[in-house]
Amino acid sequence: MVELTLPKNSQIKKNGRSFQAEKGAENTRTFRVYRYDPSTPDNPRVDTYDVDVTGVSMVLDALIKIKNEMDPTLSFRRSCREGVCGSCAMNINGANTLACTKGMDECGSGDIAVYPLPHQPVVRDLVTDLSNFYKQHAYVEPFLQAKEAEPETEWRQSQEDRTKLDGLYECILCACCSTSCPSYWWNGDKDGKDEYLGPAALLQAYRWLADSRDQLDNERLDKLEDDFKLYRCHTIMNCAQVCPKHLNPAEAIAKIKKMMVNRPAKTAPAKQAAE
Repeated sequence: MVELTLPKNSQIKKNGRSFQAEKGAENTRTFRVYRYDPSTPDNPRVDTYDVDVTGVSMVLDALIKIKNEMDPTLSFRRSCREGVCGSCAMNINGANTLACTKGMDECGSGDIAVYPLPHQPVVRDLVTDLSNFYKQHAYVEPFLQAKEAEPETEWRQSQEDRTKLDGLYECILCACCSTSCPSYWWNGDKDGKDEYLGPAALLQAYRWLADSRDQLDNERLDKLEDDFKLYRCHTIMNCAQVCPKHLNPAEAIAKIKKMMVNRPAKTAPAKQAAE
């Protein structure tokens, strides 16, 4: 019988601290934000912020306002504020997304719940440790590889072949897709060993398999051919639903599986003659 236990200090205290908006604020929204500091023995908690959202259009703007005007101890990542860098990926109202592109008008009329990306070690508050996610991305060797000598000018590619990369190269490695995938939660990493690589890494794997300039298809497929790295995808489609760039990792994974089936079978090495 499977025995499941929660890691130490993982149970969330629902009643954390409360912060009120300035007196006289008329347009307020309540944010319920996950807070955790691993340097203390305390369990995670949910703090409540009543925020004056006058002039606030995006959830990230509200978080910045909380940090600047209400609670400077709140920690989260942010950078471009344009949906390009992927730094502010988090779970907002139960769905992974980018805080900088999540409009306040998309959050309904109730409280707004803000949590870190699921199933990742929490560094502090809304900041997660994505070391394993980046390691899996590096595993697929996301760069052009060729057997021929490098040309003097550039690797040329037809417009038709270039079009095949649309919907693949736009990935910003925000980790929204992988951390929304139940197969990744259960099979992403076990005892320090990578198992299922997850939607983001496999999308990038196919991006180079689909590139007409890359010449290491068989070697790339060899790295993916085992019971876990590729085949733990069960087409749940969470990845496509949450991707802020509207990409479809599940489709890319299905195409890798098709390439795996259609490639020539390996021939077994000839037995050496007995001496």
